[in-house]
Amino acid sequence: LEIALPITVGDSVWIGTNVSVLPGVTIGNNTIIGAGSVVNKDIPDGVIAAGNPCRVIRKITDADREKYPVFK
Repeated sequence: LEIALPITVGDSVWIGTNVSVLPGVTIGNNTIIGAGSVVNKDIPDGVIAAGNPCRVIRKITDADREKYPVFK
């Protein structure tokens, strides 16, 4: 059995190497997905997420925005 659903990736998203995004998942804007993660559920805006299964580690803070201007 094979499922083919679209995925949605927001603006200014960083996705590490060897990440698997499963069908039907939405990744929010200004989000970082760590390398080797398996994204099996929706990830909200403005967070850092990683793991197998992928889970939110923390929100992106103002200090992060100053250091990495791409997240303004």
